[in-house]
Amino acid sequence: MIVDLAALQTLSIANAISFDRLIVEIETAVTQGYLESLEANQQARAKLNRETGQISLFTNESEEPLEEPADFNRFVTGIVRRTVKLKIREMNDLKIVGEFTAVVGDVVHGVIQQGRDARVVFVNLGSAEGRIPQQEQVPTEKYEHGDRIKAFVVEVKQGPKGPDILLSRTHPGLVKKLFSLEVPEVLSGVVEIMGVAREAGARTKISVRTHRAGVNPKGSLIGPMGSRVQSVMNELQGEKIDIVDWSEDPSLYVAAALAPSRVISSEVVDEERRQIKVVVPDFQLSLAIGKDGQNARLAARLTGWRIDIHADHVEVG
Repeated sequence: MIVDLAALQTLSIANAISFDRLIVEIETAVTQGYLESLEANQQARAKLNRETGQISLFTNESEEPLEEPADFNRFVTGIVRRTVKLKIREMNDLKIVGEFTAVVGDVVHGVIQQGRDARVVFVNLGSAEGRIPQQEQVPTEKYEHGDRIKAFVVEVKQGPKGPDILLSRTHPGLVKKLFSLEVPEVLSGVVEIMGVAREAGARTKISVRTHRAGVNPKGSLIGPMGSRVQSVMNELQGEKIDIVDWSEDPSLYVAAALAPSRVISSEVVDEERRQIKVVVPDFQLSLAIGKDGQNARLAARLTGWRIDIHADHVEVG
């Protein structure tokens, strides 16, 4: 068989594949395919002439071409086509993996696709397809075919069927990155997001600080008339967001993290075990703890301190 070397060269350039490497791949594939046939000479090897494009069989001991079996040209044509196709796909896969590896830990935009597995949400990202497995989905969210969606890139790797792009809608990093997209002060580094604690679909607590005097970090994230935080909440389909001030002082940090509850006092009782005692107004005890303990749980996760909450009981008379 004669391979069209000009066409092969064009394919190698268009797909950024080494021309010499492609020829070696073809020679190897033809050799292996031939050796698997019943009447094969087990000393044979295939060689592609770099000038004429002719593929012939030789033995290791001789440079004289072997007699080709019947249908050799048809057999070789199929192998060449499969080899080139496979190599092009392999290079495209590597390109996609490299492209999306660069955005691991960031947010990507895509369109939800109706997939073959109802438990997995597939997202068309343009040059590739990502997937949101069940454990990365928010139970309260609806994922409808054709809807646009933003998702956090958790991991990218080469899978057995091509690039595997793992996306998440539950990752705390999604909230952080969404604020980066909405808040110029965060993007520029003037305001820094110090921590995020999230129970996806229900509530998130996020702590911030500023690196420039006169800039209100909470106000920056809230935005004019609450527009910035509302935009993020809309993207998260109504998830509540508490924005609190970060502080080096754990007493102040924990007190802020228990918002919307008001804290009367906050005192470190065991620094080694990172325990802190907090007193809140009696009528706000349930608010400080939150439904099913959610507010206190998120505050503890955000600050890294074990919080012991007490009510301020005032005796009358």
